Amino acid sequence: MATYNFSAGPGVLPTPVISQIKADLAQNEFTHLSILEISHRSAQFEKIMASAQQRLRDLMSIPDEYGVAFVQGGGSLQFEMLPLNLATNKQSIAVLDSGNFAAKAAQTAQMLGKEVTIVGSSKSQHYRYLPQLTGDFDTNAYDYLHITTNNTIEGTTYHQDMLPQTTGRLTADMSSNILAEPYDITQFDAVFAGAQKNLGPAGVTLAIVKKDWLASQSIENVGPMMRYQNYLDKDSMYNTPPVFSIYALDLVLSWVQAEGGVDEMTRRNQLKAAKLYDFLDESRLFEAPVKTSDRSLTNIVFTTNDAKRDAKITAQAKENGLFNLGGHRSVGGFRASLYNAQPMAAVDALIEFLNKVEKG
Repeated sequence: MATYNFSAGPGVLPTPVISQIKADLAQNEFTHLSILEISHRSAQFEKIMASAQQRLRDLMSIPDEYGVAFVQGGGSLQFEMLPLNLATNKQSIAVLDSGNFAAKAAQTAQMLGKEVTIVGSSKSQHYRYLPQLTGDFDTNAYDYLHITTNNTIEGTTYHQDMLPQTTGRLTADMSSNILAEPYDITQFDAVFAGAQKNLGPAGVTLAIVKKDWLASQSIENVGPMMRYQNYLDKDSMYNTPPVFSIYALDLVLSWVQAEGGVDEMTRRNQLKAAKLYDFLDESRLFEAPVKTSDRSLTNIVFTTNDAKRDAKITAQAKENGLFNLGGHRSVGGFRASLYNAQPMAAVDALIEFLNKVEKG
């Protein structure tokens, strides 16, 4: 029986990447050591680090005026690093509250003593649509505006043509849809993304920061491990980096390039998502509650509106080789994560299963 992983993170990895990792775990062809044993100061890893940075720059068209860093601690640590490093002038940020992770970014900044203003929120409607900026948004009142491009839990996305229009600084959490659809990086001043959703295994987080903006900050009482500049100055090796995670990330980036880059990933993701949404929209049992224009390509949420029935179907799905379909504990229902490495066969198998459930 074929099995498919619909987990929101750590997410599915490309089969060729898994095969390469399997081979390198035993003995790497360059060092004759396991990839788990190589030193972060070795010539091999220096090449891996340089390769990963360049592949990202190529895939995302990142200009030289942006620094690229690999950081530990996941997206949750970035909720702290971002305001500590970049909200040092007005000590104030604006947030579009589009879901759980946007709310956490706001809460964390407040805990650090920053003033946080929620300039738009869809919380009262269970985050089923995306909040937008109002016409009276004053960019001069804040160090930056923060958004979450893709809301992993709630299944909504600020696609490129939906980004908030602001003349101020814009930062983004792209953890769950980075490389899944194109974004013009020059419209952002800082971006971060945990790898475990669409870039590789857990353990490393990507940070992209505009260098001149970072250099203009006056940072006090911030430890060395929390400073972006130290990561940029030391090529992400201020301390021992997550060697294996960066190695795996580089393999995933190589796979994306070989498959046709972000444009090809987008084409595939649009086809996969459309097929599943079409089924859900025609279903008499399942409902996709997110506003149509705001729907995510990578995290598709749906429900029968009966919690007990949803739980029972999730258990049945597992018995049929469809793993990790349960929605986040805060919202329930179902969530099918269709990251870049998820094949169309997984969508077909899921629809076949849901159709059988519906017909009884």
